[in-house]
Amino acid sequence: MTILIFLVVLVVLILVHEWGHFITAKWTGMRVDEFGIGFPPKLFSWRKGETVYSLNALPIGGFVKILGENGDGDGEVLSVADQARTFSARPKWAQAVVLVAGVTMNILLAWAVLVAILMIGTDVRVGTDSVAPDASLLILGVVPGSPAADLPLKAAILKISHGEEVLIAPTPESFREFVKAGDGTPVTITYRAGEVDEVVTITPERGIDAANPDIAILGVDTGYLENQRYAFGPAIVEGTKQAAYMLKAITVGLVTLLGNAIVGNADFSQVTGPVGIVEHVGAAAAFGFTSLLYFTAVISLNLAVINLLPVPALDGGRLVFVAIEAITKRPINPVWAGRLNLLGFAALMLLMVIVTYNDIVKLF
Repeated sequence: MTILIFLVVLVVLILVHEWGHFITAKWTGMRVDEFGIGFPPKLFSWRKGETVYSLNALPIGGFVKILGENGDGDGEVLSVADQARTFSARPKWAQAVVLVAGVTMNILLAWAVLVAILMIGTDVRVGTDSVAPDASLLILGVVPGSPAADLPLKAAILKISHGEEVLIAPTPESFREFVKAGDGTPVTITYRAGEVDEVVTITPERGIDAANPDIAILGVDTGYLENQRYAFGPAIVEGTKQAAYMLKAITVGLVTLLGNAIVGNADFSQVTGPVGIVEHVGAAAAFGFTSLLYFTAVISLNLAVINLLPVPALDGGRLVFVAIEAITKRPINPVWAGRLNLLGFAALMLLMVIVTYNDIVKLF
């Protein structure tokens, strides 16, 4: 189920990105030969006007095939009218618009999702002093591989006990101190998940908290949540602020990582690849629909920033080619452009292999 959710999220993000290229290519007078969902082999297709719309077997991407985007007519004998509609024949401003449109659509999608989340209402963590006296303590996170790893997120903790000692309706502080005082003694937790009450006995372990390795803990984060909802106007303002902040943070983080990679100091263990993203998608979905939407917005912004990198084979790299051609007033040799794109693609695949390997290592 988690993999299915991941594929749905991925397809939506890529479709939005490619739709940006598609509509701007049409708008600037380019001939779009195909709009593909997924990658070949092709399952089925249909034609509307001059464009073929295809559904392909590999649901890990999508593409828009624009006539002459590789600097020629793709081997086709073109009429004078079609020659004027190739990607390379259109004005440089039009080429730039088409290249940045995918990134722009990903940013707009993230912004729209954040605004929708704020209007739907999102759970915000609040302190003990800000909740009602009868508020239930919730499980907000668990450490993978810890004794509490199987506890369900957002379950309400009703009580915790060991031996004759029982703590009813604990607070985050009293829950933590109760476990700590037991010094590794098994504790019994009664929690409510949905409408069902469950009882589980767990033994705290040492070494889970790197800062306090000698203290036996469960590996669970507890706290209180309060649902906050914005009206349309304030949601627009707050959503814009959040999107801008996230976009800046992602950009700084990625540039820092690449800078460290150049000097040989990059920590790729902190980078999440496809396997890790699947795991995070599952965790977000388990935490609620709005959490999944929020995660989708984060991934959409990451895709936008990555695609703007000046790396051949990415939109940013192709944008650099367009800028060079605009300055020099002469086209880049398509053979060399193809070689650079292939080199950039190989570098991206190598990076993907590295982060995927780190994802798999983290699972064990």
